[in-house]
Amino acid sequence: MNTRVQNEKKFSEWFDLPDGGRRYWHEITGRHGWKARYNKIVDANENTIRFYQEIFIESGRLRQIHQKFPHDTGHEPVEDESE
Repeated sequence: MNTRVQNEKKFSEWFDLPDGGRRYWHEITGRHGWKARYNKIVDANENTIRFYQEIFIESGRLRQIHQKFPHDTGHEPVEDESE
């Protein structure tokens, strides 16, 4: 289990949720211009509720979501693949 201080060190951004939990996130840029944002949702006790990755294309549009916790769902497209 991570503490609030550990999560604040790992993730560069966060905001408080109405239920006392938090949403943390951290972005990285890939070599080909795509961005990945790692999101972690925790409850008021800093227990992880959900962890997922968002993939953005060069234009900044969200392309895929990959939920990793509580169940790994693999990459799920969020827009038409023909674009």
